[in-house]
Amino acid sequence: VQLQASGGGWVQPGGSLRLSCTASEFAITGWFRQAPGKEREGVACIQTGEGSYYLADSVKGRFGISRDSERGIVYLQMNSLKPEDTAVYYCAGTPTQQRFTARSCDFPQGRTLGSWGQGTLVTVSS
Repeated sequence: VQLQASGGGWVQPGGSLRLSCTASEFAITGWFRQAPGKEREGVACIQTGEGSYYLADSVKGRFGISRDSERGIVYLQMNSLKPEDTAVYYCAGTPTQQRFTARSCDFPQGRTLGSWGQGTLVTVSS
């Protein structure tokens, strides 16, 4: 089963983008990002069944994560984007049902998530 991230692009500082991830078979889905020369970091995590979620401190108040269970899509809504948000964004997931906690996506690296999609590039610049 594959995950597929889409929706990246170029946006000016202060702008918004919404990323999508097809994740119909996954109980837990997370968004991660990796900027050039930096390590991967976790951004947001959601339990696709109940909708419980967790956001990294670096994006709280600006990003949101949600899901459309019928369509099997997980969204990352990114508002008030900053140049430091520039990165390749990935979605990852696990089909394993579990009690949701802040550690469900194993931030920052997501090493326990077994499936990863190809990333989508987000560039924030003027």
